[in-house]
Amino acid sequence: MLSFLVRRIGMMFFILFLVSVIVFAIVNVLPGDPALLILGDEATPEMLESLRDDMGLNDPIYIQYFDWLVAAVQGDFGTSLRDSTPVMEVVLSTLPVTLQLTVMSFAIAIIIAIPAGIISATRRGTVWDYTSTVFSISGVSLPPFWLGILLIYLFSVTLGWFPPSGYVSPFDNLGQSLMLMILPAITIGIRLSAELTRMLRSTLLEVLESDYIRTAYSKGLLERPVVFGHAMKNALIPVITISGLQLATFLGGAVITETIFGVPGLGQLVVNSIMTRDFPVVQASILFMAVAVVLINFLVDILYSVIDPRIKLSGGAK
Repeated sequence: MLSFLVRRIGMMFFILFLVSVIVFAIVNVLPGDPALLILGDEATPEMLESLRDDMGLNDPIYIQYFDWLVAAVQGDFGTSLRDSTPVMEVVLSTLPVTLQLTVMSFAIAIIIAIPAGIISATRRGTVWDYTSTVFSISGVSLPPFWLGILLIYLFSVTLGWFPPSGYVSPFDNLGQSLMLMILPAITIGIRLSAELTRMLRSTLLEVLESDYIRTAYSKGLLERPVVFGHAMKNALIPVITISGLQLATFLGGAVITETIFGVPGLGQLVVNSIMTRDFPVVQASILFMAVAVVLINFLVDILYSVIDPRIKLSGGAK
């Protein structure tokens, strides 16, 4: 257990180091002069050169990276080129928004996918199975931007049940916050639930055909304890993998959904920062996304052993 944790933590730091190198290199080759963005078009060449010296832009690229990395490790990602606000403050202000959208979307996906996948697998060939299959194919096939616009037209414009866009913190007005976030959460949750339903159906069907399941039925056990007590533990392993990857994507920011519904999350922040050439914010945002991905993958690996004790954290199945 300890050796596994040490290896994985070391791998996490190595991956984050590679991500930081790639992000810093890509951002620095993008067109646009940060000094010109700060001072404007009316700045003289002398003023631009002086600011570049102050910002270290004239230093060799490896010196710039080392200085940036040392400051980033200490939580200092510089200041935004748009309004001189500390980058850390800008990024942290969007994280609760994206986290709320992620939790609501994931909850909707689980509520739909688990019952649909179980019913589809245990009622194979029935109308329930066909309905679940159609839902899975449709949910994966529908583009998020189209589904989001359709939900706005149906539930906001036509029925007037939910507001079309905007955001209110749940700490300010919980009811209004849920009303504003329910449509973007459904937009994301439908696609994830379709993927999870299809995956759970496939794996559960395979497990239900195993010898130990037949043995359980031959001993007189009822369907419910066999499915939930034996089959689900093994069927959930690939489902957890997909869920972890999707959850990491959500934390990275559902860019299209946040843009359509006007949700000021991390994804929309990255898009706006790229459009305005706000390089420090772009670097910090992508690094936060990378941290979310490696942490969630780490937690998924640990969760494997909790669900199935046969999977050992030391690296192999016993």
